[in-house]
Amino acid sequence: MTAHTHERIPIRRFMTPTPVTIGREQSLEEAHKRMQEHNIRHLPVLDGGRIVGILSDRELELVENLPGVDAHTTKVEEAMIDSPYTVEPDAPLRDVITFMAEHKYGTAVVAADDGRALLGIFTTIDALTAFASHLQGAPA
Repeated sequence: MTAHTHERIPIRRFMTPTPVTIGREQSLEEAHKRMQEHNIRHLPVLDGGRIVGILSDRELELVENLPGVDAHTTKVEEAMIDSPYTVEPDAPLRDVITFMAEHKYGTAVVAADDGRALLGIFTTIDALTAFASHLQGAPA
């Protein structure tokens, strides 16, 4: 593949489709449980089916360890990051990876209809998969 071809690869090719999600009213305990069960580090946060935030294991651990926080009663919305980096499914992979690297983002939410329809999630692990795919096609 040429560099020009790589510019047109859509993010949907490497995203994780239909990611595990959580509602903003759920508890931190439930978020922790879902992350452990599915061996994941990011949860898109939904409210009425619409993306309203992202919760990473880093924020979860930080908030859970604050004095006086009860993971059983504290809600996800109190730990999530509002307005996550969201891209359309046809966004160029190269642009998304560049933006994530420049801003030190660990994830991009892939959505349609102005963020109403969650289609997938693109994490640094997905970026490494894309990079490995690129290296396999590159001459030695």
